[in-house]
Amino acid sequence: MFFASAPSVFQSSVRRPVYAPTSRSVERFLGEALSAARQNAYTEDENAFTLTLDMPGIAKDQLSIAVEGAVVRIQSKDEAPRRYRAAYELPQELDSTLSEAKLENGVLTLKLAKKAPVNHATELTIQ
Repeated sequence: MFFASAPSVFQSSVRRPVYAPTSRSVERFLGEALSAARQNAYTEDENAFTLTLDMPGIAKDQLSIAVEGAVVRIQSKDEAPRRYRAAYELPQELDSTLSEAKLENGVLTLKLAKKAPVNHATELTIQ
């Protein structure tokens, strides 16, 4: 009979660990993925902030969006199949009359117009 000489799988020189401790790498991967998702959800230009949020399974009539100063509150209504409740504080006050919201294919896009800063300083005349 003919047998090829091949290393046995059970020889110690060929053995490799079946698994490697991956808890740190998984935590690092998830942390990087979540921070990247948070960074990509918020963009800003000179006139507005744009917030993009995933809202699968929620229709536009099942959402409530409120703007108060620099805070945006988003929550699902009672009849919604999923519960969602969040508040985002932005670095500048918002103009709710010029802001808009759009929900397409489970993605909520908020274009939040920045309120023009008002100068309340009064110049005094020198006598």
